[in-house]
Amino acid sequence: MTEVVHSAQMFVQSNFPLLQLQLTDILDIAILSFVIYKLLWMLRKTSSGRVLWGVLILMLVMFISSSSVLGLTATSFLLDKVVQWGFLVLVVLFQPEIRRFLERMGSGRLGFVFASAKEAGQDVEIAISQTTEAYVDLSRDKVGALMVFERQNLLDDVIKTGTALDCGVSSELLKNIFWNKAPLHDGAVIVREGRIVGAGCMLPLSGNVNLSRDLGMRHRAGIGMSEHSDAVVVIVSEETGSISAAVGGMLKRHLAPETLERLLRNELLNDKQEEKKGGQFPLVGLLLGGRKEEGDGL
Repeated sequence: MTEVVHSAQMFVQSNFPLLQLQLTDILDIAILSFVIYKLLWMLRKTSSGRVLWGVLILMLVMFISSSSVLGLTATSFLLDKVVQWGFLVLVVLFQPEIRRFLERMGSGRLGFVFASAKEAGQDVEIAISQTTEAYVDLSRDKVGALMVFERQNLLDDVIKTGTALDCGVSSELLKNIFWNKAPLHDGAVIVREGRIVGAGCMLPLSGNVNLSRDLGMRHRAGIGMSEHSDAVVVIVSEETGSISAAVGGMLKRHLAPETLERLLRNELLNDKQEEKKGGQFPLVGLLLGGRKEEGDGL
């Protein structure tokens, strides 16, 4: 009988190795899977996601070139040398993301790194309503304003050109920032996840030579920002008080306040819903990436 039991155990161990998993093994796999999932979800919101896609392609080419079928000796040798320095290269390429992760870990905000988008979505709704309320008064008083709502492409380089902030969006705060005697009025306000993260920031000007001549520098900067990223830029003209929005390099002009609010909700809140749905397959979203951009003519 003992020999039968022993034989059965050997059969199970050799044919069903997964049955040997302990509770600690399952916990280990779950933690690792969760961390990889969240890291991929973070990377898909940055340009580093495309870098990761390039690394995966490089690894695929390396595997094919080193296979016995093709035997690409020179290519395989070159890729081997690249991989030897690969760790240092990855540290350089992903330096902003690594630094941001370590800063949050050191400041006790590690939970924010892995937080869900629910609270951020509520902040975005508040930011939209407060921005619309502020733009009504700014438009009436003909006070120039330039706001950038960050989406998937992080704008850390733009934020560095101004003053870094960390505060909620409110109508009174925006009107104070854009008051023509305020120190931060001459520049853009950057909004990330419904919070102001920068003010007085300089934006790249549009290179489109076909823009209307009556567009000032504020509008050209707004269009340029929307050309270089997927951000939504909203503008108040200092000369006419008209409200405009730039998305994907296209400018929507003379917007009514209710139209502005509807546009922001469509562009920003719909993104949150798409991210929530796409969260079930982060690797697919990372590899296939890209989003459809819409815009009206100038």
